[in-house]
Amino acid sequence: MIGREEIEKIIPQRDPFLMIDEVEEYAPGESAIAYKNVDADEWYFKGHFPGNPIMPGVLIAESLAQTGAVAILSMDENKGKNAVFGGIDKMRFKKMVTPGDRLKLEVKIIKRKGPIGVGEGIATVDGKLAAKGELTFAVV
Repeated sequence: MIGREEIEKIIPQRDPFLMIDEVEEYAPGESAIAYKNVDADEWYFKGHFPGNPIMPGVLIAESLAQTGAVAILSMDENKGKNAVFGGIDKMRFKKMVTPGDRLKLEVKIIKRKGPIGVGEGIATVDGKLAAKGELTFAVV
């Protein structure tokens, strides 16, 4: 398991927008498994939604993207670069993610051609599917 300090050596995101807390494992250019501990004090819960806090789907997608970025940006040729969204396809949200949840994020890189690629992402809570989709990225 690597923590935030090591994650910050691989990807450029920082608080309050670093959306992963730990990386369980990663294979450069291939895959990564990370976790987001969803805390009741997260900045987005103040407005989404008062009295009924739910992690926004777009931030679940961002958490998956950052997990995929660990796999892509840990490659020697991509160190110091950034991975940006090119698209989100087939994204489905199946379970609400709420304070206290531990979001498991798994991304496999399924296509790569030059600086462009696609990662298949799956987010789960306690083994139950929360979100799934494909993330297209560009390394810049």
